[in-house]
Amino acid sequence: MNFLRGCVAPKNILSDNELDNLASLTTMDRDEVDKQYQRFLSHHKNGKMTPRSFQSLLRQSCPGMSDGDLKKITKHIFRMYDTNLDGNVDFREFLITLHVMKEGSPEQNLKQIFRVFDINSDGVISLKELSKIVRDLHEKGEDILAKTAFDEMDTDHDGMIDESEFVSACLKRRKASTSIALKIVTLFVD
Repeated sequence: MNFLRGCVAPKNILSDNELDNLASLTTMDRDEVDKQYQRFLSHHKNGKMTPRSFQSLLRQSCPGMSDGDLKKITKHIFRMYDTNLDGNVDFREFLITLHVMKEGSPEQNLKQIFRVFDINSDGVISLKELSKIVRDLHEKGEDILAKTAFDEMDTDHDGMIDESEFVSACLKRRKASTSIALKIVTLFVD
């Protein structure tokens, strides 16, 4: 008698189709995706990375950062990975975001970084949101920098920065805008 007949595979197991899909999206070979998946599962048994486990991972990248600062930064960076906004990061979200940050075009990277600044995930960045991120990054002259960057990015002067305005300002290398975005990028480079 087969006890597995009719049972559904655990949700954290990737199907062959999912492995193939992730391989094509990341330009990795299927075996490498599976290897990365097994490694992910060895650290996150239920197939999900919680904000707390994400903070532990970020701690490795930022060993000198204080616990308070790390907690603030983790919350912001976590939004970039949690693309379905369920409060966890699954392997698909993790792998695709890492791939974009490593191999993506500058525009793709900036679209990911936009999520860091969009604190309430409504698709736009307010001056209040931008100021909070700049403050949490401990940038010198934070109020002036946030206001200057906001003015550089808000090209339609509607009081909000959408993704295209953010990307455009950074690609045009506007000084304050680029400075803030690069601060996020350095967390990945370090």
